[in-house]
Amino acid sequence: MLNKDIAIVLFFVLACVGLFFVPSGFEGAVAEDAIHARAKVLSVENVDLQTLSVIKVGTQFLQAKLLSGPDKGRVIRVNNQLMGRMETDEIYKAGEKLLVEYRDRGEKTMGFARGHYRLHLEVLLAIGFGIFLVVIAGWTGAKALLSFIFAALMLWKVMIPCFLKGVDPLWISIIVVAMLTASVSFLVGGLSRKGVITFLGSFSGLILACVLANVFSAGFEINGAVRPYAETLLYSGFGHLDLTKIFVCGVFIACSGAVMDLAMDIAASMDEILQKRPDIGFVEHVWSGLCVGRSVIGTMTTTLLLAYSGGYTTMLMFYMGQGTPLQQFFNQNLIAAEVLNIFVGSFGLVAVAPFTALLAGFVYHFQFEKAKEVKWSFSKI
Repeated sequence: MLNKDIAIVLFFVLACVGLFFVPSGFEGAVAEDAIHARAKVLSVENVDLQTLSVIKVGTQFLQAKLLSGPDKGRVIRVNNQLMGRMETDEIYKAGEKLLVEYRDRGEKTMGFARGHYRLHLEVLLAIGFGIFLVVIAGWTGAKALLSFIFAALMLWKVMIPCFLKGVDPLWISIIVVAMLTASVSFLVGGLSRKGVITFLGSFSGLILACVLANVFSAGFEINGAVRPYAETLLYSGFGHLDLTKIFVCGVFIACSGAVMDLAMDIAASMDEILQKRPDIGFVEHVWSGLCVGRSVIGTMTTTLLLAYSGGYTTMLMFYMGQGTPLQQFFNQNLIAAEVLNIFVGSFGLVAVAPFTALLAGFVYHFQFEKAKEVKWSFSKI
């Protein structure tokens, strides 16, 4: 088992290294001579800014000292263009640090503000999470961290570039989700029956969610423009994309983590039950797995509701503040999309419990019966 564990870890380590160096194909979208550097704001000019209600528009002019990059120590002029969108606009003060994009053009070098500098905190948070996970969960935590990194690379290096290139989103999503499910199942569950059961149980629930998402999205008549930046994407040279298909794929991708979690809980529980009660019968074993699944489902379905709705708190506040009738509220395109997201994901999650329990029953008891038959035949000889 140790050799199998090391082998699967090495496989995914090599896969992560390979994915890291695979080009996405969109690196050329940024100018070759563009330089990004950390900078400190020395002074600001706000004379061009105008206040319209609660937003500001115009250009903020900054004098900033570069703190990194090939021109470290140099002072350049930086433009901060405000578009009147609070979710993207940022206003700077003297002494603050920001990310600057510029091109070296001597005395006429002009930079552009790319947000308050927060990359160092993001790296610190990521490293802290990795250490915390390994300290608490040990070797299993290290493998879980590896599956986390693999998932991030698969999404960024495979799924997103394929979507942008116009490859059928449905098949790409199924392939990517299958690989992510395999990474979690076999890294955490090992190359064992428990890992196989987790993979099969998870994937069966995800396929059901995929089918339901396709069927009901057509009936709901939802277009993919309900997602952030979807319309902007069309205007950015990607008008060929099928946003509705991409939305449908997002529905079952979003619930995949919870589905894997539930499948692993049931598979691990049934594996433990069999070790403690090797004489347990097929029906009793499957029923025990279902009982575990029922307990977890009770919390996981609410978890999905909170996870999906938590990001739309301000939207819910807006509609309530406007006194929108519930029938009008739930009939809105954006709200209907979230209803579809929540219930299709929950269908896939609930279906995982019986699927995984039955699969585990067949796998464990088929192997058990086969082993007993072999032992009996040898005793006769």
